[in-house]
Amino acid sequence: MKAIVIGAGIGGLSAAVALKNAGIVCTVFEAVKEIKPVGAAISVWPNGVKCMNHLGMGEMMETYGGPMHEMAYCDYQRGDILTQFSLAPLVARTGGRPCPVSRTELQREMLDFWGRDAVQFGKRVTQVNETAEGVTVHFMDGTTAQGDFLIAADGSHSVLRPYVLGYTPERRYAGYVNWNGLVEIDETIAPAHQWTTFVGEGKRVSLMPVSGGRFYFFFDVPLPAGLAEDRSTLRADLTRYFSGWAEPVQKLIAALDPTTTNRIEIHDIDPFDSLVRGNVALLGDAGHSTTPDIGQGGCAAMEDAVVLGDCLREKHNIELALRQYEALRCDRVRDLVLKARKRCDITHGKDMALTQAWYKELEAETGERIINGLCDTIQGGPLG
Repeated sequence: MKAIVIGAGIGGLSAAVALKNAGIVCTVFEAVKEIKPVGAAISVWPNGVKCMNHLGMGEMMETYGGPMHEMAYCDYQRGDILTQFSLAPLVARTGGRPCPVSRTELQREMLDFWGRDAVQFGKRVTQVNETAEGVTVHFMDGTTAQGDFLIAADGSHSVLRPYVLGYTPERRYAGYVNWNGLVEIDETIAPAHQWTTFVGEGKRVSLMPVSGGRFYFFFDVPLPAGLAEDRSTLRADLTRYFSGWAEPVQKLIAALDPTTTNRIEIHDIDPFDSLVRGNVALLGDAGHSTTPDIGQGGCAAMEDAVVLGDCLREKHNIELALRQYEALRCDRVRDLVLKARKRCDITHGKDMALTQAWYKELEAETGERIINGLCDTIQGGPLG
């Protein structure tokens, strides 16, 4: 049995490893000549960590996952703590720790684990055909590849998605812009082992520890799409949007490097009713493009890979195995996309009365309700 994987990001490489572990020969193709991770870091919650352990890549999570032991929300103007609590109950209940990790490090380690030379770069898909003999992919450079089945892990702008769905879905602007990057840890900004978030005005500023004594930071601001803002205006833009915010926020704006800080207009796509057509299956962002508001985008791709590998290990009929994968993943990824969308709207002031009510709730939060919500999301994964 031979598989073709399109995409050498987190989803594609997870899928390739899962298929190899299931005894399937697998070739990975990537459109770009050199992978440059989009975004500075990724939240890998215990469901994702369990998937990485299952796939044999758990060591990289332990090595590069930041030491995030507490969680806190702070008032945007005064900087006062609204709620602060340990994540130890989350670890105890889910059997794993959360691992915020640099995307560059995770991508590098996953590529090395799979074998960088085993990925064919610069292979942009133009067409896919299925026959009784299998799947043929045509690339822009005039070459082709054949396999028994194909995994489309080519991201939120997937070229293969319309083939599987039979239509081209619209990307939906979520209504806010996210700036993200990495800075050296400074405990006058936030504690080194804590996920700290300043909230107010439908905006947020968040810091998570990653490896190497660094914070992963992000700023969210509800804004129209298409503004003429880039790295040349970045510090001035953030200074303007966060005028009057607490001193730690101002210190963070002063400390960041505009040349390595990303500005992303956040989109998602309505959940799909199907993930499979014939012997072609969508995986990762290609199959469920979500906002980052519950930190489950990467974890969901890892879950996909685990389920895919297990289905193909159990069934020799490819089409039946892919249908089983679809059946096991559709409701789960729909739930994650819609849960993230709901959280996005509350966090970013779509209805400011609801957002203000959430701020008031945080003042009375013991941590129990938030941890219950996190556990519910995490434990809905394929490995519990």
